[in-house]
Amino acid sequence: MQLSYTILYVNDVKSTLTFYEAAFGLKTRFLHEGGDYGELETGNTTLAFSSHALIRQLGKTPQSADAHKPCFEIALCTTDVPAALKQAITAGAQLIRPVETMPWGQTIAYVADTNGFLVELCTPVTR
Repeated sequence: MQLSYTILYVNDVKSTLTFYEAAFGLKTRFLHEGGDYGELETGNTTLAFSSHALIRQLGKTPQSADAHKPCFEIALCTTDVPAALKQAITAGAQLIRPVETMPWGQTIAYVADTNGFLVELCTPVTR
């Protein structure tokens, strides 16, 4: 098996896609004409968003994200974490953790997106 996609539940799919384009430079691959589902160009694994309304119609009970009490994080790799952090904050992301170099050599920073999801900005892990 391989991971194909991750879907995050949000209030407003279109504004979320717009934010991810401005904050992280990711391009919209698809937005359903009804506006309740969209995907970003993220490589082999798709990052998608579905509206809370659509998920409720499917019988699920979505919860709001909280970057201060996360149950997961999105990791976006870049060679320039400080520049990526500045771009994200300018676009409306909330700083959670400033740029830091980890003991294993990876540079990281954390922000919350406009929905409260925790996003790690990081350099690739070298083996």
